[in-house]
Amino acid sequence: MIDAIRGPRGGKRGDGARPTKAVRVRSSRRDATDATARATGRARTDVLQRERHPADYSILLAVVALAAIGILMVYSSSAMRAYIERDDTLAIVGPQILWGALGLVAMLVMMHVDYRLLRLISTPGYVIAVALLILVFVPSLNRVVGGSARWLVIGPLPAIHPAEIAKLALIVYLAHWMASRGTKIKAVRSGTVPFLLITLPVLALVFKEPDLGTTTVIGLAAFTMFFVAGARLWQFAAMGGLAVLAVLIVGLRGYQLERIRTFLDPWADPLGTGFHTIQGLLALGLGGLFGSGLGESKLAGGLYLPNAWNDFIFAIIGEEFGFIGAGLVILLFLLLGYAGIRTALRAPDTFGALLAAGITGWLCLQAFVNIAVVIALMPVTGITLPFISAGGSSLIVSFAAAGILLSISRETVEPGERRTDAPADRGRGHGGSHLPRARRRELAASPAEPA
Repeated sequence: MIDAIRGPRGGKRGDGARPTKAVRVRSSRRDATDATARATGRARTDVLQRERHPADYSILLAVVALAAIGILMVYSSSAMRAYIERDDTLAIVGPQILWGALGLVAMLVMMHVDYRLLRLISTPGYVIAVALLILVFVPSLNRVVGGSARWLVIGPLPAIHPAEIAKLALIVYLAHWMASRGTKIKAVRSGTVPFLLITLPVLALVFKEPDLGTTTVIGLAAFTMFFVAGARLWQFAAMGGLAVLAVLIVGLRGYQLERIRTFLDPWADPLGTGFHTIQGLLALGLGGLFGSGLGESKLAGGLYLPNAWNDFIFAIIGEEFGFIGAGLVILLFLLLGYAGIRTALRAPDTFGALLAAGITGWLCLQAFVNIAVVIALMPVTGITLPFISAGGSSLIVSFAAAGILLSISRETVEPGERRTDAPADRGRGHGGSHLPRARRRELAASPAEPA
């Protein structure tokens, strides 16, 4: 009877019986094993079984609307000039429609590709972009336009603008490098110095073409990513001082200094250096509130406003559709910026967040610079208005970048949900990036409550 109610080692089975030491050790081991398995299962679910949802259609709406406006305005602003020079009103807008169709395909493809795969080609892409920028300086391969060797012509292939490819390649590589660096980005040796070594070759080669406007846009996009990744303000102050010193040492070209003087007083030479700026302002003034109507521009066709379908296309938009039309274009870029920032804040990992921030900063900052030039807030730089200005390289690369942004937006998570990267890579509380934390803070139990 006694043996029947005792355990295998003599312990009683009745109420209040305490397990032996060996039983407690085996139980704790099983609990630890179960906890590890659960943690491993959650991590594997986060990485391999990501839940995708429809993309952010506000991004798609803004991009498609801007591209449609661009094709319409390229035709309106170039038809007369194309008819006079080539006896074909579609000579300029025809290729733009083809590039737009190819860009739309590129956007749809990139939208359905896992953006994390870009980390695998980030380094080769960066190297290829730098190589293309170097090839621009080979006389037999480049095409000089307006005194600047910006175009690369290889055999029978269409001419490409390597600086446009370099924008996206640099953003992808910086996002990969910064996500891997984590909180070390705020240090000089592990953050500032490598960042400069990565960014300066691209900036120097584009500046050497020379293309000061594109250099400015690339620099602004790179510094935006550096700030979002967690850099401190004193790092920007130091790099700003180095940039001023570099400009003083290298010096600006004669035409660049002339553009700065023209910006300060465009009416000093209204038929020479100030002609672009004055004609652009005149076009905006003629548009009034509602504009003169599609195709009714007095300055279109490049007859009075040079580069009407390219750098100064915003002036034609303002003339033909007035303040309402120009304001609509600005609102579409603001919508793109808002949706891009929201995607960056809700990205499932740090790489996606930095990539979304870089692409959004690049497209919106370039639009701001182009519009600022047209309304005489900045010196003439010669950069395009994304999705609107004529140009195959710019349009296709911009569409591809928008596709990457849409791919990230398909995996965004709500604030406070668990993400797939380490908390130390996110959140100011850890000295990391200027992005929301990967998860909410754990609340410590109060002394009155059991832990």
